Amino acid sequence: MTHKGPVLVVTNMDDPTTDLVIEELHGRGVPVVRFDSGDFPATLSFAATITGEGVEGTLTTPTRTADLSRVRSLYYRRPSGFTFPHLDEQTARFAVTQARYGLGVVLASLPGCLYVNHPHRIGDAEFKPAGLDVAVRAGFRVPPTLITSDPDAARSFIKACGPVVHKPLSTPLYRNDEGVSCTVEVLEAAAEEIDDAVAGTAHLFQSRVEKSADVRVTVMGDQVFAVRIDSGLLDWRTDYSRLTYTVVQPPPGTTEALHTYLAHFGLVFGAFDFAVGRDGTWWFLECNSSGQWAWLEPETGLPMTATMADLLERKTT
Repeated sequence: MTHKGPVLVVTNMDDPTTDLVIEELHGRGVPVVRFDSGDFPATLSFAATITGEGVEGTLTTPTRTADLSRVRSLYYRRPSGFTFPHLDEQTARFAVTQARYGLGVVLASLPGCLYVNHPHRIGDAEFKPAGLDVAVRAGFRVPPTLITSDPDAARSFIKACGPVVHKPLSTPLYRNDEGVSCTVEVLEAAAEEIDDAVAGTAHLFQSRVEKSADVRVTVMGDQVFAVRIDSGLLDWRTDYSRLTYTVVQPPPGTTEALHTYLAHFGLVFGAFDFAVGRDGTWWFLECNSSGQWAWLEPETGLPMTATMADLLERKTT
C-alpha cells in the first residue's frame, strides 16, 4: 500500500531529536505537519466529524493544513500539554479537559494511521510496576523489586536483598535552582535511612545489580539497536562526559523478548535499559516508550534517524 498523506509530529518546540527526523523526512519529500498540544487553541485549530469511514476533517497550524483522514503516521514525542493561561483556574481546568477529550481523542483515533507511539499506549506503558511484570513474562531477568509505603517492609527488603537502590515510580519534571530541568537520580538506599516518611507515598526499591556496564536498546519497528554504555556510574544519566559506547548484539532470545514486551503494550518504539551483570547477564531495568536515542547516532554511526524516518514514512522494501 502506498501512503501519500502527511506525517503528524506532536512534540514541544525544543526537541532536537524531532528536528533530525523532520529534516530527514523533508529530504525524502514526505509532507510533515508539526505542532505542540500547547499551541491549542492560540495557533492550532481543528474540525473533525465522525463518519462511517472513521474520523474526517482538518487540523490547521499557521503554515500547514492536514487532512485527518489521510494521515500516514503520527510521531508522538513529548508535547507540553494543554494550557489556558488567559483563563481563571476553574475555567482553565474545564477547558483543558475539553481539549484533552476533544482534540486529544481525535488525534488518537485517526483511521489507518501508524502511531509511534499511540498516546494511550504510552500512558499504559509508563506504569513501572506493569512494565516490570510484563518484562518477567516476556522472559527478561528482573532484579528483586519491592513497591511499598511500609517502612518496615522497606527495611526488611533492604536487609534481605541489599544493596538496594531507590527509584521514582514516575519521573515528573524537576528543576534545579537555576530553573533547568534535571534527571531524578537513582540512589542507593540503606536500611538505617528508612524512616516513617516512607509511609507518605509509594516507593520502588530494587536490588542493585553488580554490573560491569549498561546497555541501551532502541527498538524502531523491526529494527533493534543495542549499545553498551561503560561509565563506572550507578546512574549513567548523571554524567554523559564519562560515557563510552560500543555497538553490541543482544544475547539469544532477547530480540524476541523485546518485541513481545512492545506487542503487549501495543508499541512500535521503545528505549530499553539493561544492567549487564559481571557474569554477562542482561538485567531488565525499564522501557521508556518516549525515550531519547538521537545522541547515540553520532557516537556509534548507527542509522537511527533514517530508520525512524523509514518507520514514519511507512517505507516498504
